Amino acid sequence: MKVILTGCAGFIGSNFVDFLLEKGHIVIGIDNLSTGKINFLNEAFDSKNFTLINEDLLNINNYIKYFKNIDLVIHLAANADVKDGVNYPCKDLEQNTIVTSNVLECMRQNKIKKIIFSSTGSIYGEATQIPTPENNSFPIQTSMYGASKLACEGLIQAYCEAYEMQSWIFRFVSILGARYTHGHVYDFYKQLKSNPSNLFILGNGKQTKSYLHIKDCISGVFHGYSHTKQKVNIFNLGVNDYCQVNDSVRWICEALNLNPKLNYSGGDKGWIGDIPFIFLDISKISKIGWTPKFSIKDGIEDTVSFMKKNEWIFEGRT
Repeated sequence: MKVILTGCAGFIGSNFVDFLLEKGHIVIGIDNLSTGKINFLNEAFDSKNFTLINEDLLNINNYIKYFKNIDLVIHLAANADVKDGVNYPCKDLEQNTIVTSNVLECMRQNKIKKIIFSSTGSIYGEATQIPTPENNSFPIQTSMYGASKLACEGLIQAYCEAYEMQSWIFRFVSILGARYTHGHVYDFYKQLKSNPSNLFILGNGKQTKSYLHIKDCISGVFHGYSHTKQKVNIFNLGVNDYCQVNDSVRWICEALNLNPKLNYSGGDKGWIGDIPFIFLDISKISKIGWTPKFSIKDGIEDTVSFMKKNEWIFEGRT
């Protein structure tokens, strides 16, 4: 296939690029490098099948020409800093929803019929049904990020109906593994790197989360894509397990051989829009033959191992 992949220099995007190239596909990656890391593409640059387009997806006229003769769009580019949405309320709208609208317009004008989209389990808000299935009714949205991703899903579904497109929408839990550059493991590692004796934790540490290894994320996406052919295909991606933030803290500290004093901000949420308990029902994709291979603990340990070997990822980040 000839594939366009947005957000190609990011954590998830760069891993997807390597996977596609290993399978022999031609990949045109688009990234403005605002948060992506050019070093993550070092292996990709060795392939004649990879091209990087350094463009901002808000500027549709600058990149629409690259969508000619494309078989599949994998749209991963987004603002992923969930907790800062309250401080920058337009960021998720622009970088998630408007950018997705632009990508869909590029597809429509170039008659591209297939899109894979990375959504989020955050769209379920504070779900009353745990584990939460794909057909759960949507509650009040709790974050700018979740609201923007839900709007993206709606746009994609509408384009599929109007223009005979096909979509594969994957609602992820948080992803862990090599090239991870934001989220709680990143924040805790950075704190402990600066002060190994103390760790500040948002909330009470009892927030309950589920996490997925990046290799399982990629295998799940391509399994779902390869085994379903409906107009709109929606899957949760996660593991059949969850942990508390305190469990994650313990595993991180054990991996670093540290025993810091733990200081909590208090409350059952880490920030405005945080979901105290997120655990997705993955039986739908399991029924078509996909099973994750890595545990949550495996993911956290792999992430810490990557950070130990690549502390350059902390440079220039406040």
